[in-house]
Amino acid sequence: MQRNSRMLRTRDSSPLTRSPIYETPSLTDLQQLLWLRGGSDNHVDQVWPNIYVGDAWAARSKATLQSLKITHILNAADGPYNIDTGAKYYADLQIEYYGIEAFDDPAFDLSVFFYDAANFIRKALNSSGGKVFVHCAMGVSRSATLVLAFLMIHENMTLVDALKTVSTHRNICPNMGFLSQLRDLDIKLNEERKKTKASATTGP
Repeated sequence: MQRNSRMLRTRDSSPLTRSPIYETPSLTDLQQLLWLRGGSDNHVDQVWPNIYVGDAWAARSKATLQSLKITHILNAADGPYNIDTGAKYYADLQIEYYGIEAFDDPAFDLSVFFYDAANFIRKALNSSGGKVFVHCAMGVSRSATLVLAFLMIHENMTLVDALKTVSTHRNICPNMGFLSQLRDLDIKLNEERKKTKASATTGP
């Protein structure tokens, strides 16, 4: 669980990541990347410097959160029918809380929360001593999807890079609907990168 930042930032090299012109892979290819995962099945794992992904047990274990010195919590399974902790549950820990009432259903549109969740994670990391714990019920689908979106939006990663980075440290498995939504985000961000690069090349 405790790895240094250099190890956590290591990305796997492959034809998908080393191609000079990146194109978003098909859903089938993205699924195959997840099948090759080599992460852990702990209650909580650090998947990026100061970003932890975990399950409901870890979310309810105040001792665990204190030992990790968590300052922010993003609950991707908020609400009475999910992991209904809420900000009051952590009032004695001085933790900043953000809840998203999402369901691990391929038909659920989690993409509407991508940017808000990514901005919350970035805010946590930018705060003094900030450490953010992102969780859902199992810590493999909803929470993982939001962390992947953060890495794509704010760390300028492709979806392939993000998947490889996170799955190196934790076994994750976004459902097909979420993976498709991440793929759409990847296509959008890739097009934006291409336009930025083209503008920089041609100049004003």
